[in-house]
Amino acid sequence: MHYISTRGNMPPTEFCDILLGGLAPDGGLTLPESYPHVDALTLASWRGLGYADLAFEILRLYVGDLPMDELRVLCRKTYTADAFGSKAITPLATLEPGLHILELSNGPTAAFKDMALQLLGNLFERVLSKRGAALNVLGATSGDTGSSAEYAMRGKAGIRVFMLSPQGRMSPFQTAQMFSLADKNIFNIAVRGVFDDCQDIVKAVSNDAAFKSRQHIGTVNSINWARVAAQIVYYFYGYFAAILESRGNIGDPVSFAVPSGNFGNILAGHIARSMGLPIRSLILATNENDVLDEFFRTGVYRVRKADAVHATSSPSMDISKASNFERFVFDLVDRDPAVLRTLWHQFEERGSFDLSSTPFWKDAPKFGFVSGKSTHADRLATIRSVHKKYSRVIDPHTADGVKVGLEHRESGVPLVCLETALPVKFAETIREALGREPERPARFKGLEELPQRFEVMDADVGAVKGYIERNAGG
Repeated sequence: MHYISTRGNMPPTEFCDILLGGLAPDGGLTLPESYPHVDALTLASWRGLGYADLAFEILRLYVGDLPMDELRVLCRKTYTADAFGSKAITPLATLEPGLHILELSNGPTAAFKDMALQLLGNLFERVLSKRGAALNVLGATSGDTGSSAEYAMRGKAGIRVFMLSPQGRMSPFQTAQMFSLADKNIFNIAVRGVFDDCQDIVKAVSNDAAFKSRQHIGTVNSINWARVAAQIVYYFYGYFAAILESRGNIGDPVSFAVPSGNFGNILAGHIARSMGLPIRSLILATNENDVLDEFFRTGVYRVRKADAVHATSSPSMDISKASNFERFVFDLVDRDPAVLRTLWHQFEERGSFDLSSTPFWKDAPKFGFVSGKSTHADRLATIRSVHKKYSRVIDPHTADGVKVGLEHRESGVPLVCLETALPVKFAETIREALGREPERPARFKGLEELPQRFEVMDADVGAVKGYIERNAGG
């Protein structure tokens, strides 16, 4: 398996090289030359596998330059009951026949990002050790990626983490998870701005080839292909669980509802579907920052200016520029890098592009995407409804997914709503919806009272580069 760039100017490259590199050298995003196809017999043979062994079977299709026995060991080391709270790793909770929640938030930081980042931490450490190398990880977070990455990388040999977040835009719990870490290889930067400012800085640094090489810069944001690859696994696992629950047959369709901000989570579903997993619909849910919903309704991708990015009660989705979206558009335009480059040039010049009158848009339905939007009032109503009907408390992002998922639910097709975080991370919204505190796992007692360590900076690429240079060797 070799990897290419969406922009078309990177020679075919192996997995371990793109693992450590983040953005492609030409500024694009890396993707496999083609998606491996999983036939019906193989799908049936995977049905009874545990999560770690299923992860190995899927990831071995994408990893060609690690010994397979090492990859299996890393998968089994990552996906354990100790780390994720149960042997199932991602249990399927049934609300009613045909309506399910796939629990993805039982890892160390109570967010679905742990599913990929715990593996990424182990992959980084193994590859760096084999190469005798070090890595300075640069990332941006709107809430959960930061803590999941830092918990996955803390104390890892040869790795330092520099994580940017928008000052005052995360929940108190999310902020405390990151800023209370005292590990010497963790550096938190609170940026005066919004998430898009943080993400733009990461991309700007990654596009400075000389600085990136000199400072050994890598990334854990969802632009890192290995994160997307690891997330493919839970679509297969959730599919098998839903088919088992409905007493269906392999080959029967299942739909997935996915809250989406940066497009990485649902991109993994798109890839799983492209591999042959029988997904009927990929139901994309946004909050008030509805750039992606607008695109899937109209064919127009239109960024919002920073002052038009709403601060919402599902803050991890307060994103205007979805960093993984370029990968999907590459597939949408028949993997033509010249078309992709033209579109992104328009986007960078005008802040938008329009595919609505092109042949590509006419073919878009074949990818199975539908979409919708959820507001604060919708969020509260959904949290209350799910609690009243099913005695279950869900976080506001998951509520966005459930709300939009139910709008697109089809009779006879199981609907799996992807959980994104435990409710404890968004206590203020849970209090507003239900009038009580969310349940707090014992490991998070007193988290917000711990001392916090972070730097505040303007949204300035030079300032961030300088900070990395001063701390990369210390």
